[in-house]
Amino acid sequence: MTDVRVGSKTNGLAPVSVAERSLGAGAWQWAGLTTVAIAAVAADQLTKHVVTRTLPLDDSVHVVGPLSIHHVQNSGIAFGLFSSATAVVTVITSIAVVWMLVFFARSGSRHPVLPAALGLLIGGSVSNLVDRIRLHHVTDFIDLKWWPAFNLADSFIVIGVVILLAALIAADRKPRPPQRTLDVAAR
Repeated sequence: MTDVRVGSKTNGLAPVSVAERSLGAGAWQWAGLTTVAIAAVAADQLTKHVVTRTLPLDDSVHVVGPLSIHHVQNSGIAFGLFSSATAVVTVITSIAVVWMLVFFARSGSRHPVLPAALGLLIGGSVSNLVDRIRLHHVTDFIDLKWWPAFNLADSFIVIGVVILLAALIAADRKPRPPQRTLDVAAR
């Protein structure tokens, strides 16, 4: 039996040419992430400053419907969990922010929504982290009556996660094969 090979490769399954692109974040991705993160920190810190300067602790102002501005302090994380473990929450949040930055450095150009989504996550996390380090608590003030009070940083974190999940779900969807149409008139 004769062994016949075409081309210069000995492995017919190996691609002859491979186009590679870096998935790491480029300058534009870093600029987008930084802009979103700084805007998130600024908005959260500004609103917390306004609430702490104009509304005494535990006071509330009704806005509309179930929405009130209610000045409370939270030394824990969501729903007051780990309220006696501020140092642990600070360390875990710091590790999470560093992990997100490393992930972004390696994969920032993988999807166009990553700078915005991770910018919101990092900005919200950093803003609450600054409060935990500086004040040993965060200021929560958005009160919907049926949900524990929260702040803009918490909202940014949730929105960032929702954007990431939506992007993952959209990327995971398999494209539908084109439907074949029958041209009855041509027959």
